[in-house]
Amino acid sequence: MIGQVDEVIVDCSAPAQLAKFWSGVLGGRPVERSAEWAFVDPPGWTRLAFQRVPEFKRTKNRLHIDVSVDDVVAATEAAERLGAARVGNVQEDPAGTFQVLLDPEGNEWCVVRSIGG
Repeated sequence: MIGQVDEVIVDCSAPAQLAKFWSGVLGGRPVERSAEWAFVDPPGWTRLAFQRVPEFKRTKNRLHIDVSVDDVVAATEAAERLGAARVGNVQEDPAGTFQVLLDPEGNEWCVVRSIGG
């Protein structure tokens, strides 16, 4: 082993806005360290940080977050009230059910309900 995850960092244009959004999704208190850097420490997970970059997101994420939920439809509706956008319809496969969403800056993530863990 080389080390442990210290934090996951998302490049963005509005760090404080994304910290507030993700605190609503995952819990924890959004912290704005500066106009260039904000973060949230979700309970039971590593820090999720947001750093300002000059360029905008242009293509599909190479990494995304799956958020485990009990009810995909209810979680999707709650996420939309926080500012998420739905991508397509709820999907089902042998592993479970999921909904692809976009955060306020267009980063893909999913709410998931797995079958059998």
